[in-house]
Amino acid sequence: MYLALNSVLVNGRVPWPDFAKLASTTGYLAVDLMLTAARKDGLEATRKLLAELHVAPAVADLPVEFRKDDETFKAGLPGLEEAAPFISALQCPRMITWIMSSMDQPKDEVRRIYKRRFTDVATILARSHVRLGLEFLGPLHIRKSKPYEFIWRMNDMLEFAKECGSNVGLLLDAWHWHHAGATKADILNAGAERIVHIHFDDAAALPPEQVRDNERLMPGDGVIDLVGFLQSLRTVGYQDALSIEIFGEFVRKMTPEQAAKTGLDKARAVFAKAGIAEAAPKWPQ
Repeated sequence: MYLALNSVLVNGRVPWPDFAKLASTTGYLAVDLMLTAARKDGLEATRKLLAELHVAPAVADLPVEFRKDDETFKAGLPGLEEAAPFISALQCPRMITWIMSSMDQPKDEVRRIYKRRFTDVATILARSHVRLGLEFLGPLHIRKSKPYEFIWRMNDMLEFAKECGSNVGLLLDAWHWHHAGATKADILNAGAERIVHIHFDDAAALPPEQVRDNERLMPGDGVIDLVGFLQSLRTVGYQDALSIEIFGEFVRKMTPEQAAKTGLDKARAVFAKAGIAEAAPKWPQ
């Protein structure tokens, strides 16, 4: 396992390729890929950049709008046909997205639509041997923000992912894992083959009705059992990146360099507490 720089940690203030350079200068082994900018630079230029910086590409966001109507969804599929082989050629065979845990339409209706759409996405990604991670959102305020509750528990999202394709699994965020009431046993049940990517963060001790998704803590500064979380990932054999995703006013007050370095130092301290040594990614450096 190894740590990656996520753009949320620096409040989106650093564009590509400076973002990749920031990851390198602050000591990260990996960086979340800014797909649109990297594709604009081109495959060879991006490959050369990452090799020179000695940072591996951790993950890319799914570039398809699946939350609106069918016409909008289908319009994004040609771009996915081009993006999938691009990230595969960079040896970054992972895409991720999040799914709202409440909807304007009934759960069964949305589930049918999303299953069809993600199955189409998975089919395209499979041709380039790319996996897709779906994120469940756990906090109460998101689950109650719209009329109909949707998938928000880890095991339910895992079941849904399996229905969408053999290359579909979870984007497992420690913060949402905690607020959804998931357990270490749920990680063991999922297995490494269904955990596509990890977001690493911490949470304050708050009653559910006071929890807000845009306020998180640095790893080790909150109440999440991150030691047990990491040890469970090690048990199932997870060997990919953990991207440090921290929202909050305190992060916005830091410089990008301070935020990146603080996040890395805090996360590495939790790794040490868990008895886990950060290992370099299996990627040509």
